Parts: sequence; C-alpha cells; structure tokens
Amino acid sequence: MEIKFHGHACFEYSDGGTTVLTDPFLAPNNPAAVATAADVEPDVIAITHGHADHIADAVPVAQRTGAQCVAMVEVAGWLGSHGVEGVSDPNLGGTVSFDWGWIKLVPAWHTNTLPGAGENPFSAETGVVVGIPAGLLINLGGKTIYQTGDTCLFSDMKLIAERNPVDILVLPIGGHYTMDRHDAVVAAQFVGADTVIPMHYDTFPPIETDSAAFKADVEAAGAGSVVLLKPGEGYSA
Repeated sequence: MEIKFHGHACFEYSDGGTTVLTDPFLAPNNPAAVATAADVEPDVIAITHGHADHIADAVPVAQRTGAQCVAMVEVAGWLGSHGVEGVSDPNLGGTVSFDWGWIKLVPAWHTNTLPGAGENPFSAETGVVVGIPAGLLINLGGKTIYQTGDTCLFSDMKLIAERNPVDILVLPIGGHYTMDRHDAVVAAQFVGADTVIPMHYDTFPPIETDSAAFKADVEAAGAGSVVLLKPGEGYSA
C-alpha cells in the first residue's frame, strides 16, 4: 500500500493497480499542496463532505480522468449536476464494491455545505447546506483505511473499528473545526490501528498544532505508530 499526502485531507492510496484519491483539495486552492489537479491520476475519488477544502478540485479531476466518484447521496447528486458522469451515491452504512475492494461510508460529526456559485464558488456564505458528512472506510490492497473525515471525537468510533478492523487510521488533529490533537489521541485508542496518520492541521492559522506532540502522546499511549507526512510526501504501509 502506497500512501501519498497532498496536504489537508487529500490523500492518494494505491495498491499498484488502483489509486483512490480522497477529498480533492490541491494547489492553488490548497495553500499547502504541491500537486495541482492536473498532476493526479486517480481511478476512484472518495469524498467525505461538501466543504470547499474537501471538494474544490473534485469536478475537474473527475472530468479529466474519468474517475468514479463515491460520495454521500446529496453530494453525489451535486457532482452529477456539475458534469461528473461516474458517480456512486451511498448513504451512511452503504458500501460500494469494486474489483479491487470496497468503500463504505460511516458517521462523522461535523457539518456539510456545498460550494456556492458565481464570483465566490467556494464560499460557505453562498453555498447550500445539504445532507450530513461521512467518514470513509477504504479496503484496498488487503488493508483497511479509516479516514474519519472532519469530525469531533465520538464513542462510536470504537464500534466502527470493531465491525471493520482498521489497519491505517487517518484523522484530523488541528482542532477548531475538528477534534484537536488531544481528542485525537483518544480516537486512536478507540480505533486501535497499527498506523496512525494525522491530517487537517497547519493548512491555515486556526488549525495549527503540534504534530510532534501528537505523535509522542499516541505512541506513549500504545495507540499505534504515528507517521507524520508533509504535503508531497509518501509512505509505504
């Protein structure tokens, strides 16, 4: 399993034959990203929710590559209305199966606003509140990744991991809009994955945090080995 971090919550997961891109937010929309929407070649795009910092580049990437998009039903409908042809539209608990594995939507505690239009396409002020957000369980290359999406800490993360044992946990640590690094340590304990990768931090001033302290706290708690990635970096799991 090859994992590449594009900054914020945008990752590529590849087993050598299939590449899954999550929450497309790339340069120049993403100030932390190195890659642009023209630099990625996913087979599948999986989206947790409609905030611009998770979906800004989904339409151009999907249209250029023909990637199949998996998103909550309301978000999937929005993608379709913007010219994306290959869309799967599960709701929470729904699983989309592929030849290579599957993607399942699970709960996340957050909000969900689709981008607006006109002169401010990524403004929440001109956007539309629709549906609810999700987390992603991705089974690829014999491993299960739990990318939690933007969420606070909640106890059902234990149940999610009990039902679907997790190898790689990808979770936010930046606080303010999501759980902070302290709650994320507890989340790592709840899930019990061998590998933990933090996301959604240091992209903007409100979510700056001490990732090295998070790594130390998780590993001291025996809650997994933490891998810290900078945008553009990769990791073999």
